[in-house]
Amino acid sequence: MSFLPGPDEALDEVCNVDACVQLPDGSRWSATLFTVAEAERLMARWAETGEESGGRPFWCPDGLIVKDPGIPWMVEAITALLDAGDFRRVLQRLDRPVRTRVPRLTRQAAAAVRRRPEF
Repeated sequence: MSFLPGPDEALDEVCNVDACVQLPDGSRWSATLFTVAEAERLMARWAETGEESGGRPFWCPDGLIVKDPGIPWMVEAITALLDAGDFRRVLQRLDRPVRTRVPRLTRQAAAAVRRRPEF
């Protein structure tokens, strides 16, 4: 497990941090951890600035809210997810191949394209 705190952050006071978890099978997973207080602080700021829908919702794709600040508590939270097998519902897999899927045209859409007048 690795964390990316700011260069001047005390590790026992970290309240908003990105993390990467590498499992024994080699898969890599990301998490963005916030404390409850940090989420409230951000939402209050966004309510003032109008950012992020005025601070009404709070979310991020790999977000995990923890009660207390500090890397040790965050390690504990991620470890609990791993032990319970719940990490796949919260963390985002980083090493999955990216597949782009090009939708097929329906017959109706393809016919419309063929009938399109030339300009």
